[in-house]
Amino acid sequence: MISNVSHTARELIERLRQSTTGIDVEYRLANGNVSRRIYLDSTASTLQLGVVREVMDKYLPYYANTHTTVHFNAQLSTRELEWARRMCLDFVNADPGEYGCFFVGSGTTGGINRIARTMCRKRPDRDVVITSIMEHHSNDLPHRKHFSKVVHIPVMATEKGMGSVDMQAMESVLAQYGERVNYVSVTGVSNVTGIVNPIYEIAELAHRHGALVLVDAAQMAAHVPLQMSGHENPARNLDMVAMSGHKIYTPASPGVVITRRELFSDVEPDEVGGGMVDDVYTEHYLSTENFPDREEAGTPNIAGAIALATVLYTLKKIGMEEISKEESDVVAYAVNRLRAIEDVVVYGHSDPGTCMRTGAVSINVRDMHHSLTAAILNDYFNIAVRNACFCAHPYVREMISDDLGEQMDGLSNEELEALADLHRGMVRASFGIYNTRQDVDQLAHAMSEIAGNKEFYRSRYRRDDCDNYFHSDFSFDSTRVFSVQNEVDRWLSG
Repeated sequence: MISNVSHTARELIERLRQSTTGIDVEYRLANGNVSRRIYLDSTASTLQLGVVREVMDKYLPYYANTHTTVHFNAQLSTRELEWARRMCLDFVNADPGEYGCFFVGSGTTGGINRIARTMCRKRPDRDVVITSIMEHHSNDLPHRKHFSKVVHIPVMATEKGMGSVDMQAMESVLAQYGERVNYVSVTGVSNVTGIVNPIYEIAELAHRHGALVLVDAAQMAAHVPLQMSGHENPARNLDMVAMSGHKIYTPASPGVVITRRELFSDVEPDEVGGGMVDDVYTEHYLSTENFPDREEAGTPNIAGAIALATVLYTLKKIGMEEISKEESDVVAYAVNRLRAIEDVVVYGHSDPGTCMRTGAVSINVRDMHHSLTAAILNDYFNIAVRNACFCAHPYVREMISDDLGEQMDGLSNEELEALADLHRGMVRASFGIYNTRQDVDQLAHAMSEIAGNKEFYRSRYRRDDCDNYFHSDFSFDSTRVFSVQNEVDRWLSG
């Protein structure tokens, strides 16, 4: 571990690791061995921290809806849900006098869709949104749907690879579109490469041109400290942030939007129903001015919100600065280990000292389909990764094209098509608070074995029409491991 992480923080992080739900899951592999699964798919969804399980087991006997305080359980749940909202603000250092938060049902995607719809109506004269080429589809398509123009800023390209958002290009586009720009929306951390964007510099630039700034914190919140307000220069404050509980160690929890309250005032709430009105008549209804009630039609995911706040409070108490140092060390170690392996490509800027990375590393084995690499990692090494384009197709294609470079010179159309088919995606290893350097060592060992024995592994797999690879004489029967129906039947039979 790194020396500048405090002794107490390190002990607490290790306690979180050891109590993570599923950290000790074992599977039998294609070679007959049984080993512990190494979970490197946290960018898609994180595992649940043990503190959530323990707290929720103690809370659920007191669960009730929060729209009344007439009985004890409702009073308790109402208090805890209000605490959960305060915790969301505290976690991102947002001034509760200026900012508020509300929960949404489909993670960051639901939050960004809500923001796009509302800002389109709130500022109708501003019909342009600026985002970047590196965005997840969830921080691209909602803007395309509701605004007449979306501009994608490129990333900086250096001899060390593609880095963060190109700030000169950002400034140029802001100057070009001027008062037409509604907001700038960028990811805090790339879900493909783990590269960290300079969100506060982007905010300062956007505000200088009269635009708002929205940060997609889906991949940032669990890994890097966030400060929405309280900067010495107020122009560096963030207007809106969206994040997902299932990416912050809390499966089944909601998404969260943290926003300056005034941005959601003086406009009809986007969703209507119970809880967001002061009164309803046969011919009309009166929306409440209370925030966040006006933005939470119906019953919110109360238990999920409280579970999420449990994690946010835990991480805040340990210290996000300490957690960020620990995880950045693991990712930098992974980049260096993987870059040293012959025939393994590591995408994105390769110097963590000049371009911070956290959370994820995307790779490929040269001349091997990404689906096959991912299947081998699972079947032979019990390493869970994700492959393909990670809902960031333009960014992935651009990085792959940049890597292929000279390999494409002089090839026939047939050869180019074969090369393109082989490289239409990547393998992504993504990390959480429960991963260690030892996990990286096992990944590096596996990648070295695969790169050095391509024909051996190719001969053991068949490919289907959807580019999935299946082992010729080994398969995983998930029903034998776990089935909800089987568990219910077992319970019913006593």
